[in-house]
Amino acid sequence: MLIDLATVQSNIKLKENVYLLKVFSPGIAASILPGQFCNIKVNESDYPLLRRPFSICDVEGEFIFFLFNVHGEGTEILSRKKEGDIIDILGPLGKGFTIGKEKNAIIAAGGLGVAPFPFLIKKLRDKNIQCIIGGRTDKEIITYGLVNVNVSTDDGSLGFRGTAVDLLRTKLAGQTLNDSIIYSCGPNPMMKALQGLVDEINVKCEISIECAMACGFGICQGCPVEKSVSDDKYYLVCKDGPVFNAKDIVL
Repeated sequence: MLIDLATVQSNIKLKENVYLLKVFSPGIAASILPGQFCNIKVNESDYPLLRRPFSICDVEGEFIFFLFNVHGEGTEILSRKKEGDIIDILGPLGKGFTIGKEKNAIIAAGGLGVAPFPFLIKKLRDKNIQCIIGGRTDKEIITYGLVNVNVSTDDGSLGFRGTAVDLLRTKLAGQTLNDSIIYSCGPNPMMKALQGLVDEINVKCEISIECAMACGFGICQGCPVEKSVSDDKYYLVCKDGPVFNAKDIVL
């Protein structure tokens, strides 16, 4: 874990309120694992006071990419960053995805839950990869860095009509899944629905949890998630996650 004053290389608007931020940060980039995150101080002043957590979207050499949408004052400030600006980054943080011996990797993402997967996909190149993504409408569909994409929308404006979990269930029907793993990220209702599906079909699944993480390394105790079976009641998302086995937590 390092603190770095990273230089903005570009900040591209991909869709309405969705941005791809590229920064130069050799020290942090060298040690990132797929699924980890960084905590970013979005302003040089003390306001907003707390850092914001952002999934690491991609890594190219000494450059780090963050995919984010504007949904508050902090991300609004970040969306205005331009080439040459300096931002204070803490990372890499958290526990990332496990890359095992499974031959088939299925990525299921909802909305900006696609953010951590471009870098993971680079590390899964020896596997059969299928991406299933969903959004409420076609305006929420982001395919940056993905491969073999299947799209679902709640309103049917693009692709399959229904949720990403509905589409996943359809795609996996009748398949043998003992050599497969699902990686997923999205809103908690989607993750909860996915937990039900993977328990039903008995397939390994890792989920990345979206949560406010003020410190990023377990000091503030502000990001608990309930354990499914344990004498200790809670994990901390920032330290024990954000990636968990789907069977290990209660949403």
